[in-house]
Amino acid sequence: MAAMTTVHIIGAGLAGLSSAVALARRGRRVALYESAPQAGGRCRSYYEPALERRIDNGNHLMLGANHALMDYLDVIGAKHRLASAPEVIFPYVELTSGKRWTLRPNAGRLPWWLLAPGRRVPGSRLADYFSALNFKRAAADATVADVCDTGALFFKRFWEPLIVAVLNTEAEAASARLMWPVIDLTFGRGAEACRAFVTRDGLSASLVDPAVDWLGGAGFVIRFGTRLRALQFAAGRVTGLDFGGHRVALEAGDGVVLAVPPARAVELLPGLVAPEQTRAIVNAHYRLDHAHSLPGGSPLLGVIGGLAQWIFLRGDVVSVTVSAADALLDEPADKLAALLWADVAKALDLGSLALPPHRIVKERRATFAQTPGQVARRPGPRTSYGNLVLAGDWTDTGLPATIEGAVQSGVTAAGIMR
Repeated sequence: MAAMTTVHIIGAGLAGLSSAVALARRGRRVALYESAPQAGGRCRSYYEPALERRIDNGNHLMLGANHALMDYLDVIGAKHRLASAPEVIFPYVELTSGKRWTLRPNAGRLPWWLLAPGRRVPGSRLADYFSALNFKRAAADATVADVCDTGALFFKRFWEPLIVAVLNTEAEAASARLMWPVIDLTFGRGAEACRAFVTRDGLSASLVDPAVDWLGGAGFVIRFGTRLRALQFAAGRVTGLDFGGHRVALEAGDGVVLAVPPARAVELLPGLVAPEQTRAIVNAHYRLDHAHSLPGGSPLLGVIGGLAQWIFLRGDVVSVTVSAADALLDEPADKLAALLWADVAKALDLGSLALPPHRIVKERRATFAQTPGQVARRPGPRTSYGNLVLAGDWTDTGLPATIEGAVQSGVTAAGIMR
């Protein structure tokens, strides 16, 4: 692609921000536009009066294997804003049986931890873990249910919580093949690749605001409240940006990174094929009377056999995530708060503690539905227009729709725009 004067980035979510940072590092001139009054997209924090605390719209887990994200945080000077347990551990509780256990992957590529019953799922056999190869061998149209025995105890205790969390899609419909890169890059690379990170002070303070500040320090200002109405085309390239109240004419060497949700991208780009189905996530946030902790200082707890799936702790705030939660969207918030609190109280041994101040957050379109059919609709970053590329976790990154996928897509788009 020919050298460009300015790269116009539409959307200041993590895909757009990471693209802008990567381009600015290379000395490129960047113009960044965001329709919302703040950056971050689906990755954001806000003050919740009911809790008198700042909370995230949803819980996001990051892993040591997320190299694109870690590089991005290094550049913007925010890696220290992540928190992790001293040891790489994953504690679980099974509400139906009361059993508790902790997965403890070992350092190094050779997974000898699978030979130690005390480090793996109770009742599991070494052969159970080789079922991971089913995901590698899965056909493009295979679902998780096609390659796993979803009724097996090992599936309920090991695969299901991971799959639903990573793919935000029920096992009966989720793409089996899309799980393999995650398995390979984490459990296949040793403990440090599996290390779980959460943000110390929230998503905005850790992943978004430092990037906005870094770009500002480099001389670039994000134009908030600026919604792109239409792209203008001529001779196989984008020639203008229509923002309703004003238009921006592109110079001969200018380029565009379209880093918006898939439904919006389809509206702006005629003929684009993209994922069109979504899955919801429901989050519950509770403020306790004092801070609590989990085994080994872990920031999260897996929950088996309840409505809650993962519990996150940060200070005196407990947050619960329920993925693939479309069936819960029409449930009243008070009912969900009570049901999920019952799981939290049992999981954290809180006894009959009354329902504390809380907030339910329903993300109706948290990710695209990561089914084989929808995965097949993911477009690559390049388009038929010579100066227009796509970015977003919904594009074909080879990874699920995660923070890592979003950041990687932005870096890829920036590389094309060099």
